[in-house]
Amino acid sequence: MKIGIEAQRIFRKNKHGMDYVVLQEIKELQQMATGDEYFVFVKPGEDRCLEEYANVHVIELKCPSYPLWEQLALPRAAKRYGVELLHCTSNTAPLWCDIPLVLTLHDIIFLEPRDKNNKSLYQNMGWLYRRLVVPRILNRCQRIITVSNFEKDNIIRKLGIPEERMAMIYNGYNNWFRPLSSPPTEGLGVGYFFFLGNTDPKKNTERTLVAYSRYLEQSDVKRRLLMADLDRAYLNDIIVRNHIENIRDHIDMPGYILNSELPKIYNNAFAFLYTSLRESFGIPLLEAMACGTPVITSNTSSMPEIGGPDAILINPEKSEEITEMMLRLEHDEAFYQQQKAVGLERAKLFSWRKTAEQLHQLYHRIK
Repeated sequence: MKIGIEAQRIFRKNKHGMDYVVLQEIKELQQMATGDEYFVFVKPGEDRCLEEYANVHVIELKCPSYPLWEQLALPRAAKRYGVELLHCTSNTAPLWCDIPLVLTLHDIIFLEPRDKNNKSLYQNMGWLYRRLVVPRILNRCQRIITVSNFEKDNIIRKLGIPEERMAMIYNGYNNWFRPLSSPPTEGLGVGYFFFLGNTDPKKNTERTLVAYSRYLEQSDVKRRLLMADLDRAYLNDIIVRNHIENIRDHIDMPGYILNSELPKIYNNAFAFLYTSLRESFGIPLLEAMACGTPVITSNTSSMPEIGGPDAILINPEKSEEITEMMLRLEHDEAFYQQQKAVGLERAKLFSWRKTAEQLHQLYHRIK
């Protein structure tokens, strides 16, 4: 088959979750002797992270905006290259396309109540675009893929998609996420709590910082908190609003962290805080577990499904529960070692190769 894969943003320098998912899927498909020919459609960017192979062609399409790229440039190029199936990987797809479509719908957060405190123009514009496009393309898609049973059930229930048109394929993680015998320690030290907070309300940054303030009040160790990808002005607003000045001198904020740098970050961390209100899958949860780093995560959405029955699950709306588990990991060595082992064993259930194999099977079921 000639299969088209939309991967618009994989060449941008600061990648995010959906970019990494499609990039790893393509890299695995490259290595599989499937007999298929893949046409990967991307927008030009500075991080050329995917090279052409005999069975994989990288097609760069220039267009001034995401909607124009997806709605005009992508379907025209797919038709020009004669693809028999077009897989759109980032929640949306062209409204007018006479090629059979497969859509990866990672989540339907855009249909849920919107937090009016979110000031991010980028996030708000993306939210509006998805609300406009997704309901109009679902009936055009041969299959709709999502990444957890939680999200699959959610989509079926809220959008009325017949189950036979749905597919659930778990994400994986890169094999460089593993325990390191002697991880490098320069710059950020060791023994900190690690939190991937940002301005998206679903990441639960405010309650997590309140929990950290309480931890500092009760801990004799007073471990530092490493936070990635968060604006200092946003952090300051949270500190002032919640009267938690005691955290200010205990936080390290290195900015955006490259995926290739994350293994040493996880390995040097005492524990990882993945306290989101909602996730459709949660690749960072998997990455931390694969490194043997204990994880405190939420009892909501997909996180119990991915973390497993023995994970540390807290109510993310109760900051005192986050604090309690931070302190328990610090005080109870047996519990700490148990959680390291739990994560390492759980991570063995997931891999990008399994993801790619299931994708390949799905493509050919549609044929």
